[in-house]
Amino acid sequence: MDISNRTVFIAGGTSGIGAGLARRFRDAGSTVVVGGRRAADLDDVQSVTVDVTDAVSVLAARDEVLAAHPDLDLVVTMSGVMLTEDLRDPAHVAQAEQSVAVNLLGTIRVVDAFMPHLLARGHGDVLTVTSGIGFTPFPLMPTYGATKAAVHSYTESLRAHLAGTGVGVSELVPPAVATAGQERLNPNALPLEAFLDEVVGLLSQDPTPHEVVVERARPLRWSERDGTYDEMLAQRSQALASLPGR
Repeated sequence: MDISNRTVFIAGGTSGIGAGLARRFRDAGSTVVVGGRRAADLDDVQSVTVDVTDAVSVLAARDEVLAAHPDLDLVVTMSGVMLTEDLRDPAHVAQAEQSVAVNLLGTIRVVDAFMPHLLARGHGDVLTVTSGIGFTPFPLMPTYGATKAAVHSYTESLRAHLAGTGVGVSELVPPAVATAGQERLNPNALPLEAFLDEVVGLLSQDPTPHEVVVERARPLRWSERDGTYDEMLAQRSQALASLPGR
């Protein structure tokens, strides 16, 4: 995947990993537009307001982006929320519903909004973002992990649907990255710039891997294959002790 001379829209690109990717694409010579609920303050990067839980908002953002950039050829679906839940308390369903609305349905809405444009061009790329937690759960964030597993499955199906169209599909699988509060939950979270260095290197491979999995994420991605799943799940379940009353 050439990251230079692209025209990129990153939904959820106003902070964290998304903003970091926006800077890397911009620095490589691409035109970048980011979308989020709040405006971004990134030099030489246009920002649009979008709420991925609202179909009308997504379509309005699409129209704004394509009116200014009819040569758009890369869509990145970065929007996501990471919410802790106590599955012993039925009130957790509010967090579960929000996670599904943003992480899963938000991804689908963004992809659907831009798909006619990409198909009409006959070339371009979609980059979805999942998580190592989608492969080896972190039980403190159960619906987050479930939505990321769902996005992985959806991405696989999307790639099959788009075979032969000229539109490529890749999936970014981050580990814990030191941004958006992850550094407080996990002091071993990978520094953002080190993560981005590795991601850019993997994206630039020819061919681009279907799954962009940095070294730190591989133990999570392949725990079942490697026979470490049960041990890792038990270790990660210890965080449940932080819930009130545990």
